Amino acid sequence: MRFSRTTKYLLLAALVLGLVVIYFPLLLVLLNSFNADTTFGWPPTALTFEWWRRVVSNEGALDALWTSVQAGLSATAIALVLGTMAAFALQRYRFYGRDTVSLLIILPIALPGIVTGIALNNAFRTILGIDLGLFTAIVAHATFCIVVVFNNVIARLRRLGGNLQEASMDLGADGFTTFRLVTFPMLRSALLAGGLLAFALSFDEIIVTTFTLGAGLETLPIWILNNLFRPNQTPVVNVVAAILVLASTIPVYLAQRLSGDTAGGGRL
Repeated sequence: MRFSRTTKYLLLAALVLGLVVIYFPLLLVLLNSFNADTTFGWPPTALTFEWWRRVVSNEGALDALWTSVQAGLSATAIALVLGTMAAFALQRYRFYGRDTVSLLIILPIALPGIVTGIALNNAFRTILGIDLGLFTAIVAHATFCIVVVFNNVIARLRRLGGNLQEASMDLGADGFTTFRLVTFPMLRSALLAGGLLAFALSFDEIIVTTFTLGAGLETLPIWILNNLFRPNQTPVVNVVAAILVLASTIPVYLAQRLSGDTAGGGRL
């Protein structure tokens, strides 16, 4: 399809405008983390690393970071196991209600976070009688992290088919050997990409976490929200927000590169 020069310029202008709307506020947060003026006058009259030094010694922020890492890694581990098992079951076997099961697996990521949070809060406290804590937040995060892993793995399985596994079995390899030497190497990059995206989702989550994390615990996004309007905390919050942006960008970038490099079942 060919576009006129005017259409190309309009599309380019729309693209640039969209990118500015998305990324200029993020750039502003990053620049303000070095702004020496506590009122964040613009443009900055001086730059400083003082706020970054304060974050290193801020016990609240460090504790929140550790909680986020624990929740993210644990939820990602659960999602890798359950998401991969679900993908294999739905791709390899035909059974009644298969499409319904697939919909139910994907549905949690489409639901509003507040609905998921309230539902899980009621389930933990009222039905199961479990006190809210880090464990409940991990389970809550895993519900939507599973979707990311499931989508990555089932997409890879559909591209690969089953010919190589069948050939391995025909040559005398048992199921475990076939999985270890044939299936897993072909799925490795999809699992890594799904795991990175799952960790990024868990690390950034705030709404579901608010309803499922126990009292006295804070993840990094919740710490930012709680300290945003406190006196003299805004400079430190800007630094933590900048770190959060960078920490979220890296796994998403790596996952995109892994997915792109292996598209179509190419290089593993």
